Amino acid sequence: MTDPAPVQTRAMKTLLFASLWLPLAAVITPAADWPHWRGPAFNGTSPATNLPVTFSPTNNVRWTAEMPGPSAATPIVSGNRVFLSTTDARERKLLALAFDRATGREVWRREIGPGFARDDRSNYASPSPVTDGRRVIFLYGNGEIAAFDFAGEKLWARNLEKDYGAWAMLWTYGASPVLVDGKVIVQVLMRDVPVQGRGRADGPNESYLLALNPANGKEVWRVIRPSEARAESLESFASPIPSHWQDRHELLVAGGDCLSGHDVATGQELWRWGTWNPTRIGHWRIVPSPVAVGDLAVIPAPKGAPVYAVKLGGNGQLPEAALAWSSSEREVSSDVSTPAYYQGRLYVLNSDRKTLARVDPATGKADWIAELDSRPKFESSPTAADGKLYFQNHAGEVFVVAAGPEFKLLHRVMMGDSGDRDTRASIAVRDGQLFIRTAGRLFCVGE
Repeated sequence: MTDPAPVQTRAMKTLLFASLWLPLAAVITPAADWPHWRGPAFNGTSPATNLPVTFSPTNNVRWTAEMPGPSAATPIVSGNRVFLSTTDARERKLLALAFDRATGREVWRREIGPGFARDDRSNYASPSPVTDGRRVIFLYGNGEIAAFDFAGEKLWARNLEKDYGAWAMLWTYGASPVLVDGKVIVQVLMRDVPVQGRGRADGPNESYLLALNPANGKEVWRVIRPSEARAESLESFASPIPSHWQDRHELLVAGGDCLSGHDVATGQELWRWGTWNPTRIGHWRIVPSPVAVGDLAVIPAPKGAPVYAVKLGGNGQLPEAALAWSSSEREVSSDVSTPAYYQGRLYVLNSDRKTLARVDPATGKADWIAELDSRPKFESSPTAADGKLYFQNHAGEVFVVAAGPEFKLLHRVMMGDSGDRDTRASIAVRDGQLFIRTAGRLFCVGE
């Protein structure tokens, strides 16, 4: 066991906007699978129990699988399968992998196509797969999307850049698809003009939401999602997140300096809130995804800006009164990590300042803020289950924190190899097991 390092906590000092808060109604399912990047409830949580507290690369590890290349994609777990998007660093290819959950045996490997990366910060295998328990869909940052059954038989494949035009993005596309109401939803929020040779030269560069039939890959609907943002602020690496509130079933979409809600059945935009960028700064791309918390949609704004909570249930351009609260950016903020909502509290991991905050979603006030004493940055998002939070930094150092009214670091351990600086995947959980992907390995941890 690795001893926890010293951690400092400090109290919230700044008064925040507050509003009447209705009971929470997060989308919770009894399934123990981890079918989507943010888990079965799309909020970073799971009903899984008996999860380990202490472990290391040689202790409480059920199996380990070597990775052929780096990727920020989170493992997806369904039944006895673990699915991964990855690169093959040597061959410069994109792969879809399936492992036996019990043994770690590689069940199948499918080559998606050539490609690796456009920039030195990420690669094309950054989006996480998604599954409905029968099919698994893999999306890549060069537009490739493919579906397989659990035996590894290809059901369909297409390239969205070829079908709808090249993506005008300075950085590599990284949004993960989501499966909602029998539709695969893909979010592509990009620049309105080509950048560094990327984007359409033969037509408009329009951001859009796309729904596909998971059985055959055919388009169900596609809607343009305009924005008044400029330059890089048009780019979004957030994933669409479903929201259920009263009789409304929506998709929450963050990017282009605003947050919008869309009808799942048609893609129609129902409402829009924002902006967090009133002066239209041109480099405020957004990375965190929204979180649905009862009657609120919570979104961290970029570059050290506040976290905002917007009231659901509105229509059209929402007024200022739709803002329930905003945090003090000096206290609670996240440039990359998506918050987890667990047991009535938000847990916000500050990617750059290396702090973790426990926040009351009714008011936006922090119960505590803890400094994590980590030199590397955090770009994974926290996973919450069994009374604990799990997350890792760029080096593959995993932190285990108690989910409760007082901060308590239960365990920290280096799971990455010496020299690792490319670990971004979030941790998946199922049935007493943790699935930890570092830059070079996939660990199944369980007592």
